[in-house]
Amino acid sequence: MNDKLKNTARVGYVAKGTVYGITGVLTFLAAFNLGGQKAGKFQVVEYLDKQTFGNIILIILAIGLSCYAFWRFTEAISDPENIGTDKKAKIKRTAFFISACIYLGLAIYAILRVVNSSTGSGSSGKSSTILSNHWGMILLGAVGLIFVGTGIYQFIRIYKADFVKKFDLKSMSDEKRRKTIKNSAYFGMGSRGVLFLIIGYFLLKTAITSNPSKIKTTSDAFSFLEDSPYGIYLLGLVSAGLIGYAIYMFMMAKYRKFRA
Repeated sequence: MNDKLKNTARVGYVAKGTVYGITGVLTFLAAFNLGGQKAGKFQVVEYLDKQTFGNIILIILAIGLSCYAFWRFTEAISDPENIGTDKKAKIKRTAFFISACIYLGLAIYAILRVVNSSTGSGSSGKSSTILSNHWGMILLGAVGLIFVGTGIYQFIRIYKADFVKKFDLKSMSDEKRRKTIKNSAYFGMGSRGVLFLIIGYFLLKTAITSNPSKIKTTSDAFSFLEDSPYGIYLLGLVSAGLIGYAIYMFMMAKYRKFRA
């Protein structure tokens, strides 16, 4: 694998970590009434757009997210690390492709925010009607199952600890660094798993009731946690986990090893 592709992946990991870090910080502050807001990925982009030099920040973020999308597309299509073509590998590469589409969409959204703020135009506010029919509900249910499956997979990864294979931990002399990688991964994947399961539940419920107006987002998942018993502490714990996942992404950017 050439160095340009490796560097592209590392830039992408930093951008992804930044999105998760801001999401975690904003939601953690909101949980304890210290400011902030319950934010998903798109709300993070909107938040950055409102900051000083927001357009410049969004352009940099869009470049980083595009790098991550490019890396995931490359993993899915070209298989630079020789994942393979068996059933398990095909599932993993399909997941890479879906991830690439999501982050490319987020990068495009960031650019559109810059363009809209420069031209003074806003969104049309028109919602898609794709979910207003029977097949739309089936599609939504399928997406819900994907979210639930992804949530379960996060906990499987924690149990198997297979993510450590992406690092050469044995060659790291700094014990603190090894613990940071492991603990941030455990904490971060656990929080992501909880959120994926909640969002998947919302999507499946919407598909079953055939009521697209009830579609929930990440911020709604945070509200669901907040409204539960000990909600403030659960929300604080999950949002802190997202900060942990951001740290894991930053460690990936610096220490991940790539297979030829």
